[in-house]
Amino acid sequence: MEVKGVLGTISFDGEWVTITKTPVGQRPAPVRLRAADITGTRYKPGSRLFHGYVQFLLPGSVAAGEKSGLAHGGRPPYEDPHSLSIPRKSNGAAEKLVAAVEQARG
Repeated sequence: MEVKGVLGTISFDGEWVTITKTPVGQRPAPVRLRAADITGTRYKPGSRLFHGYVQFLLPGSVAAGEKSGLAHGGRPPYEDPHSLSIPRKSNGAAEKLVAAVEQARG
């Protein structure tokens, strides 16, 4: 299962969540998270005006907060390795992915 985000993708194979961000000028550096290690998920659907996001919470790490302002629209910063911004057209796929991760971790 895969969700196409803004400058990256999130995929889930039933056990591992892989977040691959595609920075400009560099090779993609995927971050792999085991579903059993994830303590929670945060999901904010995208709207017509602002992108949403999917964020995974891990034990011992502080979740990156939402940045305010027009350019960010209440999303975690791009540098946060455990989140990805998503456009409105990816809301359905993101909901399914979050539900699958929640089921796999519980």
